[in-house]
Amino acid sequence: AIICKNIPRLVTGWEKPIIIGRHAHADQYKATDFVVPGEGKLELIWTPPSGEPIRHVVNDFKGAGVALGMFNTDASIIDFAHSSFKYALERKYPLYLSTKNTILKKYDGRFKDIFQEIYEKEYRSKFEAAGIWYEHRLIDDMVAYSMKSEGGFVWACRNYDGDVQSDSVAQGYGSLGL
Repeated sequence: AIICKNIPRLVTGWEKPIIIGRHAHADQYKATDFVVPGEGKLELIWTPPSGEPIRHVVNDFKGAGVALGMFNTDASIIDFAHSSFKYALERKYPLYLSTKNTILKKYDGRFKDIFQEIYEKEYRSKFEAAGIWYEHRLIDDMVAYSMKSEGGFVWACRNYDGDVQSDSVAQGYGSLGL
């Protein structure tokens, strides 16, 4: 973050940078969405190269509506986790990952589980030696925490959350241009 003394901060308690790490892959940005024209069944189907497909009924529409199908990959989440942990270590700032895994138990839960596994296997001892920590938080809790904190942390976000929160944090420091 660039902090200029002559540009007043809207969030006056922020004394240190808040660094947003945005997982800029897939999610809503590569999603398939469409207007459901009327009554019918919406299914999500995964078809392996061999074997039986996995089918999930998403909704039985009684009338028109909208639908969305989105994805992410373990490989991309793993790369994002390593980048986040390495950057936090380099800056000597704690790392927070925020998700809404209470609602998106499998989707956001996958981010949470991958980050935790990598942290335990490869970064916990390095973080402890540096006097920093890693923690997962729900996105709503993390937003509230960030507003009352003094800053000084790296915040790893899923794609959409990072898009929104980077603008919010930038404005809190005084300008989207900073």
